[in-house]
Amino acid sequence: MKIICIGRNYANHIEELKNERPSEPVIFMKPDSAVLLKQHPFVIPEFSEDIHHEIELIVKINKVGKYIEPKFAHKYYDEISVGIDFTARDLQAKLKEKGLPWEKAKAFDGSAVIGEFLHKSQFVSLENITFELTNNNSTVQKGNSNLMLWNIDELVSYVSQYFTLKIGDIIFTGTPEGVAAVKPDDVLEGFLEGQKLFRIQVK
Repeated sequence: MKIICIGRNYANHIEELKNERPSEPVIFMKPDSAVLLKQHPFVIPEFSEDIHHEIELIVKINKVGKYIEPKFAHKYYDEISVGIDFTARDLQAKLKEKGLPWEKAKAFDGSAVIGEFLHKSQFVSLENITFELTNNNSTVQKGNSNLMLWNIDELVSYVSQYFTLKIGDIIFTGTPEGVAAVKPDDVLEGFLEGQKLFRIQVK
């Protein structure tokens, strides 16, 4: 499986990081070794002093697809969840300054939290679902899919123009505003429409 991530898909998050608003989705990848194993804590890596949480809606691809039209994109996933794209913000800033790829800051071991998946039929509309991240029981990020610059189907279609989507692939759809650093002993919990789908201890 591969993990395909979308950057800069919420206007307020673009503003908070003072990034340029893109004219098309920004794509980067994480390897399967980035997945944080179930029941494992997230250990802050030694190479960063500024690891940020970024909660995102995620979808799991259920069949092989290439050059998928937006109107057919909904047929390529049945399950949705929330996850965290952990980011070494200090390292990312250095890489961006030099015009280098972000992978060291985004794709390191344990940088992808994947919550329990729910069938999309549980939701009235995937274009109006709320999700949030709490840190030590306080809400730190809250988003709604209706604020995405590109919705899930548009992203599935766009990504498939460049990469063949395969069964089990995961798409991270971007994070809303509110990203911030994590520290040891933080407890991060992710919710989709009020349902808790992951709990992560930071060490």
